[in-house]
Amino acid sequence: MDRRPPQANVKAIASNLCRFRKKPMRRSLLMLFFGSLVFMACQEIPPRTLVYNGKIYPATNNDSTVESMVLEGKFIIFSGPLEDASTLLNPATADTLDLEGHALIPGFVESHGHFMGMGFSAFTLPLAKAGSFEALIQMVADSVAARPEGSWIVGRGWHQDKWSDTPSLIEGQPVHTLISEVSPNNPVVLTHASGHSILVNAKAMELAGITSATTIGEEGEIYHFPNGEPTGLFAEGAMGLIRAHIPAPTEEESRAALQAAIDRCLREGVTSFQDAGSNQEEIDRFMAYQEAGDLPVRLSVMLAGSDSTLLESWYEKGPFIGDGLSVRGIKLYSDGALGSRGAWLLQPYSDRPGHYGNPVTPISEIEAIAEKGLANGFQVCTHAIGDRANQEVLDAYQRVFEGSEDPVGDVRFRIEHAQHLNPTDIPRFAELGVIASMQGIHLSSDRPWAIDRLGRLRIIQGAYMWKALKESGATVINGTDVPVEPLNPMANYYSLVTRKTLLGQPEGGYEADQKLDRLDALRAYTT
Repeated sequence: MDRRPPQANVKAIASNLCRFRKKPMRRSLLMLFFGSLVFMACQEIPPRTLVYNGKIYPATNNDSTVESMVLEGKFIIFSGPLEDASTLLNPATADTLDLEGHALIPGFVESHGHFMGMGFSAFTLPLAKAGSFEALIQMVADSVAARPEGSWIVGRGWHQDKWSDTPSLIEGQPVHTLISEVSPNNPVVLTHASGHSILVNAKAMELAGITSATTIGEEGEIYHFPNGEPTGLFAEGAMGLIRAHIPAPTEEESRAALQAAIDRCLREGVTSFQDAGSNQEEIDRFMAYQEAGDLPVRLSVMLAGSDSTLLESWYEKGPFIGDGLSVRGIKLYSDGALGSRGAWLLQPYSDRPGHYGNPVTPISEIEAIAEKGLANGFQVCTHAIGDRANQEVLDAYQRVFEGSEDPVGDVRFRIEHAQHLNPTDIPRFAELGVIASMQGIHLSSDRPWAIDRLGRLRIIQGAYMWKALKESGATVINGTDVPVEPLNPMANYYSLVTRKTLLGQPEGGYEADQKLDRLDALRAYTT
């Protein structure tokens, strides 16, 4: 076997073809055909790059690895045997990339994240780093000392089940008292890691006009002390009572956040990002960046489904599919999160008897939007974590599909998270053609305490069922839900194949029968 470097092989093959072309040729169809191939090989092949000498995982076929790959501009035009790749190159312009035995994988696809939320998180308190409630209070105190009196202090990432100490809790949630003591004159809003609840101080409640008499409907919850005063914990729709008073970011701040999100993707090897819900202002900014050539990450945007005016305007013009930027999804919410006990369950929470969680959007509204979305070519992507939420959304999708005059075709609906399922609903994803958009890292972060919420039987039969869904024929895709979790593909991939925490526990992993093998995990995260 010829052991010369591929560049030498390419030049030798092309050189022989060019010399042959100079000889007299009969004008038969065969020779004309061959002559056109030679002419293309010698003159018409554009500059291309040959990638070789490593473990190349295309993740698009049944082959685990291939010998080589050919690039043209930003496109991969070939992956396969080295000998075949050589015929696609012009020796005068071809370049080579020797992997020197290293592995090459596709760029990661963040299948569910919040692009601007990730960007803004770079400028807020990183509460995930607070290993205790005491540490969180200290972070707030330090921020108060560094900021002008009256300015808003915003942070995200706390999780009471991950703290080493347990503060005074009301219905399993922390209260504002100690935070308010260190921030008497600055409003403070601290978002839970899930994004489905906030803990605020007394000053923030004062500015928002929150009192013991303030109420909220079934779409949210305000937690109270036994004396009826609010504890500072607001869940789901109740968060809007506070957030409506936070000053909107300036254009300069928004552009800085967008650039921070782009930079973060490039550092992590994330080349495509599916944004789980944006408004028109954010979409306009994405488009401006794309038109200026400043958006190097492929961005697929879902419309914020809570804005009916936004949806109607996009129904009229239809999906937008541009070069690296698309707007063709609709993001809806059917329930909350497991951490805040807002996930909608068929049976009560194991650690809060009589509580089932709650829907945050009426199923009738989800169904109506799904019907209009399908009719106008939009992919509907609905957040559902609890088993009841997943069941209700699948039922709504099924009614829409059965009532549609046109085939569903390529408009594949999705369920975002699909975290806890009734076993009877697992095969329905494949049957209905609904994509399960899941996050491996949620198991690593949540499984140690999720068993308290659901109990062992529900965990075993229906939680984080990646493999069962895949084996049933469903399409399973992977992401981080950033900024709920860090945009860290290696940690996320590790979760899929080990089902362990990031500290390597437990030995063998949680519910190990649901592990994905390495190649399936790669496909879920790329293809």
